[in-house]
Amino acid sequence: MLEVKDLVVNYGVIQALKGISFEVNEGEVIALIGANGAGKTTTLQTISGMLTPTSGQVLLDGTDITKVPGHKIVSMGMAHVPEGRRVFPGLTVLENLKMGAYTRSNKKEISDTFEKIYESFPRLKERQNQLAGTLSGGEQQMLAMGRALMSQPRIVLMDEPSMGLSPIYVEEIFNIIESISKAGTTVLLVEQNAKKALAIADRAYVLETGNIVLDGPAAELMNDDSIKKAYLGE
Repeated sequence: MLEVKDLVVNYGVIQALKGISFEVNEGEVIALIGANGAGKTTTLQTISGMLTPTSGQVLLDGTDITKVPGHKIVSMGMAHVPEGRRVFPGLTVLENLKMGAYTRSNKKEISDTFEKIYESFPRLKERQNQLAGTLSGGEQQMLAMGRALMSQPRIVLMDEPSMGLSPIYVEEIFNIIESISKAGTTVLLVEQNAKKALAIADRAYVLETGNIVLDGPAAELMNDDSIKKAYLGE
């Protein structure tokens, strides 16, 4: 479904990505793990059209989207849940969710999606008239995920969904990611909590200073001694 080929991204003289290649097949949960500064967020931002690469290609269902602007990529079936949640704090929960559906026009279908989102995130329904800026961190993360799902994506990119959350919310967020996957949406997950990410992923790629240094089935990487030492605290 998604193919990244020889992606190079420079920030001035700094090379953030050094020619990485990987793929995501339909229905998979793929984890991208690595230390801070490895290039994980840059990778997601380049795939979703927020950054333009120096060279390389991003293909979605075989179509080159490397230079397609982000808002058009959303209507092609990709959504991005950014690091730090980035909800609109001065808008209500309901208004934030509506923003997620801006590429769609069929009111009946949008209404059906609202019902599904509220089913998956009952807390958002309870808080639908509350300003997003007054929600807890975990609730804001749920809102960011719900907003992304309002566009009915076939693939969703998630950047550090558990960052800064209490253990209870971390558990809940990972359960939601699993249910999103089971409902048929492909997931590309960037996550600092490598143990949790590998536990729900089908395959994983390890990024170090702009290079992919290891990849394979998530269960195998979970048992790899170098991964245990570097990322799992074992």
